[in-house]
Parts: sequence; structure tokens; C-alpha cells
Amino acid sequence: MDIGIILRKLCEQKGVEIIEANACKDHIHMLVSIPPKLSVSQFMGYLKGKSSLMIFDRHANLKYRYGNRQFWCKGYYVDTVGRNKKVIEEYIKNQIQEDLAYEQISLKEYIDPFTGETVKKGKK
Repeated sequence: MDIGIILRKLCEQKGVEIIEANACKDHIHMLVSIPPKLSVSQFMGYLKGKSSLMIFDRHANLKYRYGNRQFWCKGYYVDTVGRNKKVIEEYIKNQIQEDLAYEQISLKEYIDPFTGETVKKGKK
């Protein structure tokens, strides 16, 4: 069971509508509609807590790989959505392509932390 299925199932259990979502290799973007009976912090605590238990239950090897560390980071970003809902939906839809493009660039060039110069394919 992958992370998308787990998050979808947990959202359904709380009556949370997933409007748009995208899982990148090290983070997840979700645009959701949370019912008024739930606070954002209640929902995020539930979502991160339950999903990490489900992931570790299904993938026991991750417990040993990560040791006592948490599956999710402690924080999260949240914002309200109004007239810019479509813009946010498009941003989430396109995030994978942006991450892949960035990774391709970063494979070919990066900034030398000591000199501040751009380094391409291991050469200055």
C-alpha cells in the first residue's frame, strides 16, 4: 500500500476532501477541504500520526532504517485558499515536473560552497 492510498483512506475517514495532491520524493503537497468540526492541527496530527503507523506496519524495514526517528518532520505548512484555489491546484499538479527539472539542473551544475562559483559536471 503506497503513501497516496494511505493518505486517501485517512482523509476519507475524517470526511476531508482531497482537491489536489502530489507526492514528491521527500515531501507531499496536498490541497484539502477540512470540515469545520476539525481543526487543522487536529487533522494534521491525525494524518501524520496514523499514516506513519500504517507505513511502519506495512514496511517494517523502515523502522530499522530510520531507528527512533519520526517518519514525518515535526512541522507543516498550512494556508487558507480563496480566489487563488486554481493557482494552487496547478502548482501542486506541476510540482513533480519542477522538482525533476531542478534535479536535472542540479546534477549538471551546483555552487561550490567554498568559492561560491558555479561548478558544471565536476569542473569549474
